[in-house]
Amino acid sequence: MSPIQRPHRLLNRRQLLQLSGLSGAGLLLSGCASSLFENTVGKTFEPLNQSVEALLLNPQKPVPEFPTSAIEPDALLVNTFNFTPQIDPETFRLTIDGEVNNPMQLSMKDIQKLPLTSMTIRHICVEGWSAIVQWGGVRLRDLLSLVQPKANVRFVYFKSADGYYESWDIASSLHPQTLMAYQKNGQLLSVENGAPIRLASPIKLGYKQSKWVTRITIVNHLTPSRGYWEDQGYEWFAGL
Repeated sequence: MSPIQRPHRLLNRRQLLQLSGLSGAGLLLSGCASSLFENTVGKTFEPLNQSVEALLLNPQKPVPEFPTSAIEPDALLVNTFNFTPQIDPETFRLTIDGEVNNPMQLSMKDIQKLPLTSMTIRHICVEGWSAIVQWGGVRLRDLLSLVQPKANVRFVYFKSADGYYESWDIASSLHPQTLMAYQKNGQLLSVENGAPIRLASPIKLGYKQSKWVTRITIVNHLTPSRGYWEDQGYEWFAGL
């Protein structure tokens, strides 16, 4: 898609989505949409919304990052879904399976042997707040390469120790700034922030970034259960 131009200015992806009314937050009419009108509008426009967002996603182009001086150490709020699980990092194993040639289970020591990537990005919550955070961890695409996904896989599911579940498109999962993070602001993750490992990415809204991830499953098709909040009416793609 060629860039849309205005005098002396180029619209970036997020501005284009906002102007079109097709951003992840734009079609989410409220944090807890419940009226018949809101649900009908959401169901009508979501396929179009997802198609536009997927078209605009450049799966190889990094999002501009912030200097470490911009980190907001107290701005990241702690949201819990069900309860805060207590996971022993010594016995923890991350299972990666599904449509792959080499399913495996990785300990945190295994994961930490892989190249460390750090990024300072803005975490954006659908509730209206944001925080600049430095995340450190392993690129999800590096983990997926270990298990050798089969041809034509399209989606990735994430299961968490607290019962939370999410699904992503494969292109977003392979983005170079999609991390399985085990550090926050240069320190090991706290339990409240998703230790021992969580999703972190500047291309998705916060509810897509699962904490306490225990299983990653690569699939060809989405099941009716697409994500905890999505199954209650939130937009699935949730791109930024």
